[in-house]
Amino acid sequence: MHTSPAEQLRFSEHFSAILLFSGSGYMTLIELALLTSIAILGLSGYSWLNSPGSMPLSEVAVYLWVSAIVRRLYNTYCEAIFFAFPQHRTQGVQEHALAADAKDLCGRDRKQLETIEFHDLLTMLSQFSLEMVLYFSIPGYFPVAKQVYAPWYQRFATLILNHYVMSFSMYWMHRALHVVPFLWKHIHSLHHYARHPLSRNTYQDHWLDNFGNAVVGHACAHILVPLDHDLFWFSHIFRIFESLEKHSGVSCHFNIVHTMQRWLPCAQMPHHHDWHHEGHKGCNFTFTSIGGLWDCVFGTRKQGRAMQPQCDGAKTSHDESLAKAPKRSTKSILDHPAICISPVIAVVGAAAAKLSLAGGSMVV
Repeated sequence: MHTSPAEQLRFSEHFSAILLFSGSGYMTLIELALLTSIAILGLSGYSWLNSPGSMPLSEVAVYLWVSAIVRRLYNTYCEAIFFAFPQHRTQGVQEHALAADAKDLCGRDRKQLETIEFHDLLTMLSQFSLEMVLYFSIPGYFPVAKQVYAPWYQRFATLILNHYVMSFSMYWMHRALHVVPFLWKHIHSLHHYARHPLSRNTYQDHWLDNFGNAVVGHACAHILVPLDHDLFWFSHIFRIFESLEKHSGVSCHFNIVHTMQRWLPCAQMPHHHDWHHEGHKGCNFTFTSIGGLWDCVFGTRKQGRAMQPQCDGAKTSHDESLAKAPKRSTKSILDHPAICISPVIAVVGAAAAKLSLAGGSMVV
């Protein structure tokens, strides 16, 4: 438990010291057991274990191992940046001073941390199960490598469209989690225990929160706008980087993926999501992941701390226009629970309909 950020550390001191494994020993053992078991099955040589039209199970095992390792390494990188370069922190040190000693750096008490740890376990088990169900029940969901691909510009357009479909469904899922009282109280409020987010908070949600994002966001987007083998890999790693950076507590050139996507219309940077967390229950704004377009379209974008000196290297042109624009009411008919849920249902329905018409397969 901490009441303020640690003193400035050298990057190497932080990176080599912590966070390469789960904070819980028994969860690390469970995760290693799951990853090892799928690797053994993949390497067993039994062809009947491979889903038709999909990458072999051995590659799925590599995919899961790489994902786990990348999450840990990049999480550690993001937190090393936070501690090594305090001048880039979105929130100042004084704003991390907490009222009670029994709170961690992110503002969570011990009981909240115990709740989060329980849902971390359920998230790990449910996400692994979901990956296996998708692999064995939807042939071609994990695309097989090809010798020849479509022209680069077609693939690039497909990647952009896939990410905007993903961010559209996740935008409405996220917005519904805030404005529907039941969903906020029993599910999404757990993620907002963290008032001062760090990258470690990225997946610290109610397990249904993470499960919903995986199904409504990643799975449905891939079914509706399929990615080829190489783009499937790239998109997944890109999303890990983007999600961790979004919660990193720093908004600057060290955020590799967010710097790459600043050219997108209404680009979102980590200082936008950081402001979202500071708002707690009043944070019914800045819901989008990837790009930020949907917040601009549906009127929920706020510039937050963008105009403060520590964000000079990350603010966008849209932040500057928002700072000059008159303040608008945050109340909207779009926040009606039925309206918020409708786009989510529509995306899931469209993905289910497409699968049904294709006979439950994504094999082209």
